[in-house]
Amino acid sequence: MPTLEQALQSVQVCHWLSNCYLDIRLFRYDSKRQEIFILVGENIGISIFTNGSWEFGSDPET
Repeated sequence: MPTLEQALQSVQVCHWLSNCYLDIRLFRYDSKRQEIFILVGENIGISIFTNGSWEFGSDPET
């Protein structure tokens, strides 16, 4: 189950992404890693950690 911080941050991130007209392709909670993962477009991934902090990166092969 995501933490409250993760839930609030995921709404903020998704709101920001939609304001930028970016496609959210996947939204997933990984119970083993306790992270929310959002795939944006073809190659941008965003991880939201239990404390609400987040980071993003792109696929280096594209």
